[in-house]
Amino acid sequence: MTHTYQLTGMTCTSCEAKVKSNLLMLPNVTAVEVSKADNTATITMDKHISITSLQDAIGGISSKYQIAALHHNEVSEQAKGWIETYKPILLIFFYITLVAAIISFNIHNSAFNIHHFMNVFMAGFFLVFSFFKMLNLKGFAESYVMYDVVAKAIPAWAYLYAFIELGLGIAYTINFNPFITNIITLVVMSVSIVGVLKSVLNKQKIQCACLGAVFNLPMSTVTIIEDALMIAMSATMLITLIP
Repeated sequence: MTHTYQLTGMTCTSCEAKVKSNLLMLPNVTAVEVSKADNTATITMDKHISITSLQDAIGGISSKYQIAALHHNEVSEQAKGWIETYKPILLIFFYITLVAAIISFNIHNSAFNIHHFMNVFMAGFFLVFSFFKMLNLKGFAESYVMYDVVAKAIPAWAYLYAFIELGLGIAYTINFNPFITNIITLVVMSVSIVGVLKSVLNKQKIQCACLGAVFNLPMSTVTIIEDALMIAMSATMLITLIP
């Protein structure tokens, strides 16, 4: 995609060269043309880059160079960029949710079994996510040790984690000892979310390993929601199992 921005503050050809060089250093930027005369910057990028990121690249908010959207709706472009970035995980969640809902709905008496829905959802979640991790186990492990608190201390945990997810997926599928299965899920996902929270709060720009190394998904609140959802479901099912 190519967007033209208003870019003020350039006073000479050296300014043009500096701004162009800084913008070209941004990930996903493939071409940049700047014009002091027109006060514009035309940027070609593989994925949409926010105005904030562009401004940071040319010196931040206090810089004499100021960039603003000119011929496009920035909010709309950010939304499109977000959807495009997270399309794989959004589609996976949609399909798992759809299948779980269909299986959990009894067409004969129009009843919906929420407990069965959560069980099927978690089975699908762990089986699908472990599948993508297994496609490149080494790549997943290398990404996972960058932020997981346990994997940082014990690198072998990164490899074991993929097999734990596979085991949990099978356990939910065959309804193996629901109490133990949900306890393990609650503990594993609670530990996992700690590293995710630290990375997101510290604004670390690292790859999320939730879908292994197959998709280049950035660490974000989406990852937090994903882990928190599994924690909430396992906790809810545990509560229903307590007499």
